[in-house]
Amino acid sequence: MNTALHAASFFKLDGKIISCEPYGFGHINRTFLVVCNSGKRYILQGINSNVFADVAGLMENISAVTAHLSKQCSDPRQYLNLIETTDGRSYFTDDDGGSWRVYDFIEDSLCLQAPENAEDFYQSAVAFGTFQKQLADFPAKTLHEIIPNFHNTPDRYRRFHEAIEKDAVGRAASVQAEIEDYLSYENEAATLQKQLESGVLPLRVTHNDTKLNNVMLDAKTRKALCVIDLDTVMPGLAAFDFGDSIRFGAATAAEDEKDLSKVSMDIGLYTVFTRGFIRSCAGMTEEEKLSLPWGAKLMTLECGVRFLTDYLNGDVYFSVHYPEHNLDRCRTQIKMVHDMDAKWEEMYAIVRREGGIE
Repeated sequence: MNTALHAASFFKLDGKIISCEPYGFGHINRTFLVVCNSGKRYILQGINSNVFADVAGLMENISAVTAHLSKQCSDPRQYLNLIETTDGRSYFTDDDGGSWRVYDFIEDSLCLQAPENAEDFYQSAVAFGTFQKQLADFPAKTLHEIIPNFHNTPDRYRRFHEAIEKDAVGRAASVQAEIEDYLSYENEAATLQKQLESGVLPLRVTHNDTKLNNVMLDAKTRKALCVIDLDTVMPGLAAFDFGDSIRFGAATAAEDEKDLSKVSMDIGLYTVFTRGFIRSCAGMTEEEKLSLPWGAKLMTLECGVRFLTDYLNGDVYFSVHYPEHNLDRCRTQIKMVHDMDAKWEEMYAIVRREGGIE
């Protein structure tokens, strides 16, 4: 019996398993579609413990968040429903130490790898804004910080400085222009962190991986159903989730585009996402709304710093397909930041208009 099928047999499934096949496009966890003779379908995942070392803490987070969401949703497709193991636990550990979990399969749904039109991007904003709203009364501080300092931009700069000083593979001299460009933004890096620490911005439950392919849409209406992939759910700021969506979804070119003349932030898509996010996340404070442009800029800056740090360290974190891959990635991100600088007043005006701020 293969490992996945064996693991699936330890969960409270409806019926006898008739198939267990690889499913989806995920790069971190191993995902399988399990079908039972009752017609019921499930998603089985083998959790990557190399990325998520604290599996118990991760599953405590997911169990608590999904339980909270289940009380607020009338349609069971609007939240991930964890299936218990036969002994009542949220995950199963096999004889080799591998950890497995099972969710109900979300029927009549659609998952897109990229938006086909502006409405798709708007619906992703609705999904992530709704997620924030539904968890607004959840005690964020009780969640485990699965990846410590994940969106602590000043700490990312600290690691950047370490990489420059160490220069592990002798690349620093050839990328001085990129290093100086990123260092010129270091004074801005702590903007959101300072607002969090001073209490200006409230701590929220954040998803921290807000790409469209982590949103399920209704297959018929293409309206937002729910958010999936909750592994990086942690305490954070609304601006984090908003900003990462803009960084990835409003970019006019691929993350590793070599022709930087093609790289910018689409202000139309920025507007669409801002509208959907603010309308769906009712109850955001004025300060939170005004932090959203900073979220877009700093999440893009932070990601670029991470790419350049990894390039200096010898490409030990991000998967690369050629030697300059991380360098190309860092160049697109800083180009996006420059473009945001040029559109800064417009970005704020959009937030004010969509947020009803005088």
